[in-house]
Amino acid sequence: MENALNRDNIIRQQRLLERKRCLILLLFALAGLTGLVFDIVTGPSMLPVSEVVKSLLGMEVADEMTHTIVFELRLPIALMALAVGATLGVGGAEIQTLLNNPMASPYTLGLAAAAGFGASVVIAFGSFGLPLQYAVPIGAFLMTMLAAAVLFAFASARRFTSATLVLVGIALLFIFQSLLSLVQFISAPEISQQILFWLFGNLNKATWEHLAVLCIVSAFCLTLLLKDSWKLTALRLGEERAASLGINLVALRFKTLVLVAMMTATAISFVGIIGFIGLVAPHIARMLLGEDQRFFLPGAMLMGAAFLSLSSVLSKVIIPGALFPVGIVTSFVGVPFFFWIIWSKR
Repeated sequence: MENALNRDNIIRQQRLLERKRCLILLLFALAGLTGLVFDIVTGPSMLPVSEVVKSLLGMEVADEMTHTIVFELRLPIALMALAVGATLGVGGAEIQTLLNNPMASPYTLGLAAAAGFGASVVIAFGSFGLPLQYAVPIGAFLMTMLAAAVLFAFASARRFTSATLVLVGIALLFIFQSLLSLVQFISAPEISQQILFWLFGNLNKATWEHLAVLCIVSAFCLTLLLKDSWKLTALRLGEERAASLGINLVALRFKTLVLVAMMTATAISFVGIIGFIGLVAPHIARMLLGEDQRFFLPGAMLMGAAFLSLSSVLSKVIIPGALFPVGIVTSFVGVPFFFWIIWSKR
């Protein structure tokens, strides 16, 4: 009888915990929705919140110009902020889980530096007959996947550990940063300035086509990651315990790296390098939701989306009428958080 009561009490506590986690996810989603609305409202010309909401809901608006600005100019950018933030949040969450390292992110493994080098090569040496708006994302994507292929090769080795994978990522980071600096050094000043502007991260060139590609790739990868949620949760107990539960660590590490690389490469290729999303969002999600991947992964996704969306709003209101690159804003927000993590975790 006592065992039955204890079991019922444990089940009740677990259900309360799950309800609390669902409420937190709802709050994350509301923060992202708020960011979306204000991202559309803010800009060189401020729009009334009520008119923007009416336009988004398909209601009749007093000013037809407002409807045009919302749907043709600002909505693709605002939705791209949500999609990129969600993608980078998921990527950071899974890299931290995979490597059991709270400081890890797709950028730690050199993927962002590789994307920057790929974009700089196209900008500096030509687009090989393609329009620059297509050639730069393609160059960034291909170079990111090349860096990822090196990580795949090491991750597939049976005696290769997560700690060694971090070292390989750091080596790639320095290699591609050096190559990027070389391209900037030998380029003309105006070309070097274009490269630098791309590296800052910019959402303003987002299009409906870019958004559709990113959403399809991210949805596909996220679905596969959620299918492995139990295995990834078990991995947080340690590699030895996960292996004792029958989990193929080599296959899991390889599959997760492939999916994260695809998502990160696609996001970076369209908007440039936007840092700290993959570090900040997973930490906030982990603090509030725990390690259960069924909640942690959607939490990192929603938190990343809200963080980048609100950063996009901030980038447009720092100096009215001027647009700050959003990558600079996320760095200003992310660096203090980074120091806080170091201090709190000792």
